Amino acid sequence: MRFYPRLVLPQLEKELKTREITVITGMRQVGKTTLLDHLFSRVKSPNKAKIDLENPLNRKVFEEKNYDAIWNNLAAFGINTKTKAYLFLDEIQHVPSIGSVVKYLSDHFKVKFVLTGSSSYYLKNLFPESMAGRKLIFEVYPLTFFEFLTFKGVAQEKPASFSGKAASKNRIFYDKRISYYLEYLEYGGFPKIVLEESPERKKALLSEIFTSYYERDVKSLADFKDTSKLRDLILLLVPRVGSRIEVAKLSASLGVSRETVYSYLSFLQKTYFISLVSKFSGSIDRQAAGTQKLFLCDVGMVNVLGKASEGQLFEQSVFQNLHLDHALHFYAKESASEIDFIADGTIALEVKTSVSKRDIDHLKRRSRGLHLTESYVISKEYSGDKEVILAADL
Repeated sequence: MRFYPRLVLPQLEKELKTREITVITGMRQVGKTTLLDHLFSRVKSPNKAKIDLENPLNRKVFEEKNYDAIWNNLAAFGINTKTKAYLFLDEIQHVPSIGSVVKYLSDHFKVKFVLTGSSSYYLKNLFPESMAGRKLIFEVYPLTFFEFLTFKGVAQEKPASFSGKAASKNRIFYDKRISYYLEYLEYGGFPKIVLEESPERKKALLSEIFTSYYERDVKSLADFKDTSKLRDLILLLVPRVGSRIEVAKLSASLGVSRETVYSYLSFLQKTYFISLVSKFSGSIDRQAAGTQKLFLCDVGMVNVLGKASEGQLFEQSVFQNLHLDHALHFYAKESASEIDFIADGTIALEVKTSVSKRDIDHLKRRSRGLHLTESYVISKEYSGDKEVILAADL
């Protein structure tokens, strides 16, 4: 099976040479196991093993009360303590004690651990506090559009800066890429979906990803009496993509307390199903405490779960392409139009399916008022204006 590189791959490959424990986490079906398999293949030492902890028999390897005895169990996988060992463990959430085991073995033996797990919800509690500084966590998400093109076999270069993207527009490249972006807008960036050719199967597989998330992550990780209310909240959130969360309205619609809604939202965040973007402010405390805008894990998931407008879907797709590399906030005032995204506290980004000169001028004025250094409109349709970045170039 062909391997498609992800943007995080160079960092992960470098980590193979370090002492720290490498943890790869994210939603189901984002490609964690594929990355693990690739990293395993990069290790030249024969003293290595990849163990799938979804298999109950494999879990027994790490369920010894005497952690030193685990080495005897690992001998069945060809592992010894004479030379540095490399252990690649997939789906670590199935062994609750794994954090203590990994810490002990890492502290007392020459061993490099590379681990995968499906949710940050349990990762917070899986590893003891004493492991702070001994592990590096890498979060993997559905594909960006740049990665999507890589999976489609389309060669491209990625300018590092927003100004570079605005300056490097090319109508020929746009015409070649826009059909791909429209596909990305409809079906999103889960690797399995991107590689599937049949539209019907794409939709069926997206539904299956949600079912797997709900049946396995929600029901096994959530400590809620009634998970059907969480399901109902998810369906209420879909038409609110790109909008500010109003907890009081959600509470009334669901017939649960505001505290319960907050706990649901926290769970959905920690299991990578939603992301919340804070309001821009000069005060970090105010940014954390204020109103937040909602985005789902993937634009394809938005489409399969409900209905959202063209503008909402487009903003969701732009968010997916920006949030890995930039700290994002939004800006809004009661008496003024909002700025869709402020990247890294300095760059204003407005998201428009098509752009006018008026859009550019309005954004410039709002940006100057906030003392932002740059401003660009991100457009789905082609525009040659120097203040415009094409979504197909993200």
